[in-house]
Amino acid sequence: MRFKVTSKYTADTKIYAGMIIMYNVSPLLGIKLNWMTEIAHVKDGEYFIDEQRFGPYALWHHEHHFAAIKGGVKMIDILNYAIPYGFIGRLSNRLLVGKEIKKIFTYREKAVNDLFGVYRQ
Repeated sequence: MRFKVTSKYTADTKIYAGMIIMYNVSPLLGIKLNWMTEIAHVKDGEYFIDEQRFGPYALWHHEHHFAAIKGGVKMIDILNYAIPYGFIGRLSNRLLVGKEIKKIFTYREKAVNDLFGVYRQ
């Protein structure tokens, strides 16, 4: 799922509850869609939650949790999502969308580890 943030934010922009973020996404077969999420909750240095306001999912609720640890940052993502279109949506999730989401989170984990170090218990 290729996506591009289209909102005018920089790396220095501080997130806040109520913040709207716009994207262009291609969740399936390269079809481009607009996607809007809202930062629903923020606790500085600990977590934030984004929720879809409109876009390709029937439900998108994504929790990002962070904790400073010796030698790095522990990051935990909790994602709840649903695909619209009943049986066809569930089938496309099983065959395509779920795999794309897994690739995105695998990439994110590697990027965070590269930036902050690997979390080991």
